[in-house]
Amino acid sequence: MNSDQLSIYMGQSAETSDFIVDCLTLWWKENQPLYSEVEEWVIDLDGGSATRSDRTQFLKRMVKLSQKIGITIRLIYYPPYHSKYNPIERCWAALENYWHGAILDSVEAALQWASHMTWKGIAPIVHLMAGTYEKSIRVLPEVLNRYQPFWQRSETLPKWDITIVPS
Repeated sequence: MNSDQLSIYMGQSAETSDFIVDCLTLWWKENQPLYSEVEEWVIDLDGGSATRSDRTQFLKRMVKLSQKIGITIRLIYYPPYHSKYNPIERCWAALENYWHGAILDSVEAALQWASHMTWKGIAPIVHLMAGTYEKSIRVLPEVLNRYQPFWQRSETLPKWDITIVPS
């Protein structure tokens, strides 16, 4: 199933690996009934600091998410300076055009503006993620070794293509 429904997740803390995975977890919890036949997620990523392919906390959390939901997750990374090809960038452009220089001087203002834009003719579902997310969490090698069997890097593009299997 293909849906044009956009979900936007905002937080008042740092954008971290944990924040990203918590947003994905919430999205799946709300949308799983629409995608009950899905066996694999393919996620386009731009290599930002929270989701880079060498972020141990991100990989650990993605393995745990894959195991929790029982779905294979494939992480596809755009090379540096190529994020413009990622479809989500068109969404951010639409949001920035809608804001059109408005002063976002509060969380409520940002949430209000985001919830009133449209993407492909549909208003987005906007979430405010509560909590504080700690930066620079690193997973020790001995801990990461327990998660390593659940992901494989592509033989041809190991830095840009990772497949995570639930078991």
